[in-house]
Amino acid sequence: MPTAPLRVALIGMGTVGTGVARILTAQVERIARRAGRPIEIRRVVVQHLEKPRGVTLPEGMITDSPEAVYADKEIDVALHLVGGQEPARTIMLRLLESGKEVVTANKALLCEHGDEVFRRARELGRTVAFEAAVAGGIPIIAAIGQSMAGNQVTSIQAILNGTSNFILTEMHEKGRPYADVLAEAQRLGYAEADPTLDVDGTDAAQKLVLLSQLAFGTKVPVLAFQRSGIDKLELADLRNAAGFGYRVKLLATARLVGGQLEMHVQPTLIKLDEPLAKTSGAFNMVELTGDAVGRLWYSGAGAGEMPTASAVVADLIDMAVGRAQLTFTRLDIWREHSPLPLLPATDVRRRFYLRYNVEDRPHVLADIADILGRHNISIASVIQKEAESATSPGGPPTVPLVIMTHESTEGAMRDADAELAQLKSIRPPRVRIPVAS
Repeated sequence: MPTAPLRVALIGMGTVGTGVARILTAQVERIARRAGRPIEIRRVVVQHLEKPRGVTLPEGMITDSPEAVYADKEIDVALHLVGGQEPARTIMLRLLESGKEVVTANKALLCEHGDEVFRRARELGRTVAFEAAVAGGIPIIAAIGQSMAGNQVTSIQAILNGTSNFILTEMHEKGRPYADVLAEAQRLGYAEADPTLDVDGTDAAQKLVLLSQLAFGTKVPVLAFQRSGIDKLELADLRNAAGFGYRVKLLATARLVGGQLEMHVQPTLIKLDEPLAKTSGAFNMVELTGDAVGRLWYSGAGAGEMPTASAVVADLIDMAVGRAQLTFTRLDIWREHSPLPLLPATDVRRRFYLRYNVEDRPHVLADIADILGRHNISIASVIQKEAESATSPGGPPTVPLVIMTHESTEGAMRDADAELAQLKSIRPPRVRIPVAS
């Protein structure tokens, strides 16, 4: 085993980069023992030299030029902690071409350009490690690539965004409005100043693309499958779900169905006794189902500075001992496969939770049941509360009507919803949330 120091460059000193620098500078001896040799930070590339840092680094180490890293032949590994597509893609390729091994946390880049990045790395005999790009502190890539090696993964169901899960937990348990909890998530460092990618489902969808590529050998563009976020959820629906024995979670699903791949990321009702429903706060959970082993669960912190930084450092130690290089050569991802066809969204079969504001008068429920029935959607249960007032602006009083359906297709539900939208007895909003199966 080599005893010479492993020399490292950090590209990016945002939230994750700062966490990585803290770990590497605070735990020098412990990391050296686990890596089998010292790990030294040689260069740190930042966008703004004058910006204060949350960690103390030696003078002269920080630069605003990636060229300093490309040109330094003594740097062994680059920690690619730059977000977005460009210049992140160009930096990644230049690092590989300059002879560096790379650890990255950039899920968006791999989601769009992973095939190009991995192909180039293989051509050059280099390694890309990306555990930090998927599930925060959960070693899920190792689980799929190594622990599940004797199985065909048949299903992935996961909570992949810690920010969204924190928000939903606070709304469920404390009845707090969405906007208030989002503001707290930003104060705690769970959510960015612009939280769009966390709350609209994009972040979870990008992570699901990487997991499905690894588990099923099929690249599916983010825009090719259903995706919605938590930003339109109301407290009333979370309370109603609890009354039926469910929790609402932002659930990412990829599974094999009759030779096709079903994929979606949506707020979903999950039975209270399921481990996924019990995952609270800024935590992630991944449920894997294998054809031999059955269901397995992996859980860990999924938001904030340190969980992702921890995964980066773990990949770095794997680089130091040679594990990452061995894993990369065997990793069945972004290789030439016959891709699985994507199950059309309209063919996805699930139960549904429906909530309508309806006029409090005879025949309204019958009209709704008739439309659902014409589309082969059977009602499992109904809850209708009494009107709270005798009058309603613009017409008769309205009452909330909550329906749980039996299983049907997404296509049938969409067609029925289009007809229901024409009923004058139903007032906005019309809420439809799938139920996990």
